[in-house]
Amino acid sequence: MPIAMDIQGILARLPHRYPMLLVDGVLVLDPDAKRIVAFKNVTINEPQFTGHWPENPVMPGVLILEALAQTGALLLLADPANQDKLPVLTGADNVKWRGKVVPGDQLTLEVIFVRRKGDFILGEAKASINDKVVCEGTITCCLT
Repeated sequence: MPIAMDIQGILARLPHRYPMLLVDGVLVLDPDAKRIVAFKNVTINEPQFTGHWPENPVMPGVLILEALAQTGALLLLADPANQDKLPVLTGADNVKWRGKVVPGDQLTLEVIFVRRKGDFILGEAKASINDKVVCEGTITCCLT
């Protein structure tokens, strides 16, 4: 599948940098449909694996949720009206982790915006590996 946004495009839009940048590329960016699909390549070189079960490394669930939030931020920042704003995660509801993520996995990150009230946006978020859902829930963010 062709890349809709490469790492240079991501770096130009998000303020995050290593080790907190958790999106490597965007596959689908459809502002009209309020949908984005991105990916994160999970590697053993990431700093969390030195302390999060070094003998059996597992990506912390909060980092999966953060990767989903960053994916949603990229969708918000695709709108030229939001380019000078900063999307901030303000909530996560009904989040379920359904599988472990380990080095060597490629996370597929999907966010669909379902509601907006002023500067607050609610989205359905899902992370999967090979079409198996490993995390899903509702995220809320605010444009500041």
